Amino acid sequence: MYSSDGRPHDARNVRYDDPWYDALAAGWGESEVADAPDAAPRAAADVYLEVQRSVAFQEVRRRYRRFVVPAVAGFLTWYVAYVVTATTAPGLMARPVAGAVNVAMLAGLGQFLTTFLLTWAYARHARLRRDRAALDIRWDTQELTRATRGGAA
Repeated sequence: MYSSDGRPHDARNVRYDDPWYDALAAGWGESEVADAPDAAPRAAADVYLEVQRSVAFQEVRRRYRRFVVPAVAGFLTWYVAYVVTATTAPGLMARPVAGAVNVAMLAGLGQFLTTFLLTWAYARHARLRRDRAALDIRWDTQELTRATRGGAA
């Protein structure tokens, strides 16, 4: 394999302490030795089911839902209100606000503004309330699945 600058990768220089680096997905760090026949490691599917049932995973999912469900409901309500008002009350939407700018133009620009604000709020919420816990779960899951495949634990 080659890096982006054309140099060959050297598996000895890979940092395994970086939690964002997935060594197994890159094909490095996998054990060359087959598992002992008498050892019965857990299947990866069992590991993932165990993680899914864990309290930490359920907490991450709960935090996600507590933000996303109200945000989607609020945004869809705002969008449908804009569309319904534009079709049922054209006189209101055509009302001038300042010069050639009317209510419809402000509401349309408001749609873009709320999209950007919602994106910012989602990214901030994820960074402050979910990313660290999700990274810890991912790290633990990789360690458990690495052990099931006979890699370095």
